[in-house]
Amino acid sequence: MAAQYLGRNPRRVVDQEIGITCDYDVPVRMSDGIKIYVDVVRPINSGKCPVLIAWGPYGKHNPDHIKYAAFAARRKGATGVSDAELSRYCIFEGPEPAYWCPYGYAIVHADPRGTWGSEGDLTFMTKQEAKDFYDLIEWAGVQDWSNGKVGLIGVSYLAWSQWKVAALNPPHLAAINPTDGVTDFYRELAFHGGIPCDYVSFISSTWIFSSGQAEDLEEMSRRHPMFDSYWASKNANLSDITVPAYVVTSWGDHGLHLRGTLEAFRRISSKEKWLRVHGRKLWDNFYQNQERQRQFFDKYLKGIESEVNYWPKVALEVRERFYQGNFRNESEWPLSHTDYRKLYVDPINGALSNLQINGESEISYDSRTESASFDFIFDTKTEITGYMKLKLWVETTGSDDMDLFVIIDKFDRTGDRVPFPMRTTASDAAVTYGWLRVSHRETDPERSTPFQPFHHHQKEIKLKDGEIVPLEIEIWPSSILFDKGEKLRVTVAGHDIEVSKDFMHTNTVNGGKHIIHAGGKYDSHLLIPVIP
Repeated sequence: MAAQYLGRNPRRVVDQEIGITCDYDVPVRMSDGIKIYVDVVRPINSGKCPVLIAWGPYGKHNPDHIKYAAFAARRKGATGVSDAELSRYCIFEGPEPAYWCPYGYAIVHADPRGTWGSEGDLTFMTKQEAKDFYDLIEWAGVQDWSNGKVGLIGVSYLAWSQWKVAALNPPHLAAINPTDGVTDFYRELAFHGGIPCDYVSFISSTWIFSSGQAEDLEEMSRRHPMFDSYWASKNANLSDITVPAYVVTSWGDHGLHLRGTLEAFRRISSKEKWLRVHGRKLWDNFYQNQERQRQFFDKYLKGIESEVNYWPKVALEVRERFYQGNFRNESEWPLSHTDYRKLYVDPINGALSNLQINGESEISYDSRTESASFDFIFDTKTEITGYMKLKLWVETTGSDDMDLFVIIDKFDRTGDRVPFPMRTTASDAAVTYGWLRVSHRETDPERSTPFQPFHHHQKEIKLKDGEIVPLEIEIWPSSILFDKGEKLRVTVAGHDIEVSKDFMHTNTVNGGKHIIHAGGKYDSHLLIPVIP
């Protein structure tokens, strides 16, 4: 592993300035005898407290990433969070004890099995990890400083783990607050549309230390290129989740968290659940959102009636520009009053049209270096919120397969591209993205909808010479407002188009030219979700 471990250092620190006591490296025995180590941060002389647990593999006092400014500098981008804003008790993508403890909460930061000083072997999102998390929740629920109510909180991996353990319904678990968490390891992290994603190397080899054996996600991705029982075992049984949930994600969290967070909100069985989707970077929003988080946990961990009683079930930020947008309240996701419209591909004019062109036409591009773009100019102010789908009829020369990369952009009335924030550091991303390996084009008719294709990813259907095939590309959800005269552009390529985003796909199957067919019997089109 790339990270270095400095050793366990059990001790107690009393911080009178903040008003907290921190017990470092407290051993907690799992049901099979393995010990993991946690830090417990709680108010001085507080009595019994509700407990918030942050569970993730990055190291509860790992000096390489405990703060955010160093990460931002390393990635040459702005996170919106600086060292000065966080106390030394705050962990990466976790809750800030300096905020929570004065309100009477205890915080538990955990190093999972096999990470850092905790015993055992390291695996990711396995049944064993979920069982360990369950054991920790039950341990926290019966400590003499605990009021018996446990909540879960955190970003990214610290959210993924919440879905997994919440499906087991631990008795002391009272509420969860997952912010940007994957729920389908294959489709959202390791393979985008069946195309291998380099992000797995980050999970398995960066900022994570294990002194035992460790699961190698890169190698397992090579051994399991299709969706099979290995990948299925990492996904939570979302319908088993019944605990109250405050679910948060960002429109800019493409290629990792956005899709899964929305899928989870749709599929969990919790009767009390709320969704908030913003258009900001995820870290600064997480800490700016602490007041809402506390209102939620006050209700379910303290029994205090709060503003949660008046929250809309769904709050969506409709974006216009970078960090410019307005929230609108809804009662559901996806929105049932959506007007889905088809914009037909016009290869001759590089355009999208409300009407399909009569004659058949085509456009081709070099699959490794070029792309094809199609524009649509709105003649009235239009909001697009929800799921897009791109249907294409395609052909290739020089290969028996195709990797397709799709981005949706907004251009203002002066012709300038409008950039948006993405995830943690990027500030020049597109509106949204989609991917598909054409040999993975088979869809599941039971799980697919007219606006969201669901691909099996269980077998390859290679292309024959001269074969023209239809396919449907899932475009990750978005929300964007176009003014009259502003332009939507869809770009299709055989490679990553933007170099600034923090995920890449270097192992493609492309060769020769890609050919897009449209018009006549080839009903290539972009389906857009217009909100009346």
